[in-house]
Amino acid sequence: MPKCPNCNKEVYFAEKVTSLGKDWHRPCLRCEKCKKTLTSGSHAEHEGKPYCNNPCYSALFGPKGFGRGGAESYKFDKK
Repeated sequence: MPKCPNCNKEVYFAEKVTSLGKDWHRPCLRCEKCKKTLTSGSHAEHEGKPYCNNPCYSALFGPKGFGRGGAESYKFDKK
């Protein structure tokens, strides 16, 4: 019986959701940052962990110019 990567309990056929190549309980498939419940196939993955596409994945791992547009949305790194 497969185990859920989030809670480490057995996942029965009637309750399983397959995503990222693993079987999850439906409520356990959550965004790593904001904890929003995700649906299979409608999210992004980084290092094997699920993230909602917007805004979490984009803000954490997307281009540095992520935002509403204009000068206030760009992040400048100090060197």
